[in-house]
Amino acid sequence: MPPPGACLNIMEARHKQKGYGSIPNPEKFFNQDFKNLKQYCLTKGVRYVDDMFPPDAKSVGQGILMPSDLARVKWLRPAQIAPDAEFVVDGVSRFDIGQGVLGNCWFLASIGALTFQNHIFEQVVPLDQKIKENYCGIFHFRFWRFGRWVDVVIDDKLPTINGRLIFVHSKDPNEFWPALLEKAYAKVCGSYTDMTSGTPSEAMMDFTGGVHVCVQLSDTSSDVWGLICRAGKSNTLMSCGTPQGETSANTVLPNGLVQGHAYTVTGIKITNMMCHLLTEMLSFRSPMWNTVSSQDRQKCLSVADDGEFWMTFEDFCKFYTDLDICGLKPDFIDGKSSAQWKTSVYEGRWVAGTTAGGCRNNRDTFWTNPQYRIKVKGENSETNGEKNILVSLMQKPDKRNRRLVQNLHIGFAVYLYKTQSGKFPAMFFNTHLPVARSDKYMNAREVIEFLMLKPGEYLIVPSTFKPNETASFILTIHSREETCHKSKKPSGR
Repeated sequence: MPPPGACLNIMEARHKQKGYGSIPNPEKFFNQDFKNLKQYCLTKGVRYVDDMFPPDAKSVGQGILMPSDLARVKWLRPAQIAPDAEFVVDGVSRFDIGQGVLGNCWFLASIGALTFQNHIFEQVVPLDQKIKENYCGIFHFRFWRFGRWVDVVIDDKLPTINGRLIFVHSKDPNEFWPALLEKAYAKVCGSYTDMTSGTPSEAMMDFTGGVHVCVQLSDTSSDVWGLICRAGKSNTLMSCGTPQGETSANTVLPNGLVQGHAYTVTGIKITNMMCHLLTEMLSFRSPMWNTVSSQDRQKCLSVADDGEFWMTFEDFCKFYTDLDICGLKPDFIDGKSSAQWKTSVYEGRWVAGTTAGGCRNNRDTFWTNPQYRIKVKGENSETNGEKNILVSLMQKPDKRNRRLVQNLHIGFAVYLYKTQSGKFPAMFFNTHLPVARSDKYMNAREVIEFLMLKPGEYLIVPSTFKPNETASFILTIHSREETCHKSKKPSGR
């Protein structure tokens, strides 16, 4: 891992100035250059073996397999598993994916959503890769990781027992893009075991690097249906989750849904003035289809009866707890098709003893946290009362293995001010209350809030709940066109 602190900030700034970390020019994960490595293997006539994620027990990780099973694992290349192995067979589809013994339904639900957006899919999964032409056992994939795009190189040795894939596999035994994509993500996470448990939003953000909105379906005050409809017409990935049961077991409920499970939202239809969503429950044999016109019924029932089902929007909000939406742009947030959004991204760090002041409960140190100024312009913000600012605070891990990352409780507060130069002192926060803030401090990778801010100048203060906790973070502010961010540097960096 790169060194923390000022050195890291300087290195990242230099890389960004040179265009590194963008989609056209992703950073090389572990400094591995796909083109150079492939050319070397082709010239030497050898098959690639990745020494940064070797085909051994360490890459599988501890705890996912019994020691006796782990000892039986053999790493095989696709052609050793299937005689007619191909990277992609007859295009990519949500039906290509079959879960293995790994508890990573959150990742698979995200892949299912990814297959609906060809443009985004091809950013993550370069489709010019072949298993038979110019083949030397090397592949690469691209992910957005905490503010930058990275190109991840892997070999195609996959873990098997008795010649069968242990983890993700395609339902067509000759297709291998799902297994190879999973291996690349396992490399980023540290091992296959490090992919156990998670939320779809994490992977969907790593597939898009864009805008994430989380909707609590119990929140009747928000326009959930309108947001879903707009997201369905935009280039977004959507997933939903069922409530966790008393245990972590995958208990199947009487309605057919699995407790604590992630699902892909694959379609939205309005039929006979009824709202339906297609998830991975309206059964194909349900008598409710009799209430739908024959034309709409034909459109809806054209989907395959293969783990995919329709349900009414009312039932959707009843049986699922939350909905995650990730898109390349924030255009789905606003009901106005003409609305333009701007995005500002700041990278910062809380350092114990200097810029890690903790939450507002710590009156003497809260002011030492990093401070960011924004200016909201435009009469529309004041008159229509619509939310116009989406704030995302994401913490960056300092550990290689995902399972070892312990997220801190993070949040932010927003203050209105009139005139102030330099860093805001403790006195300001002792005499001013925040006009907005994150709902609560959460030990999550990301905390997001959608706010309505009237015209004026504002200060955003991200913090950990406890003082003197060191961590890096990314503060992203999406604003409507009438909102203008100040260009002057934030204070307390």
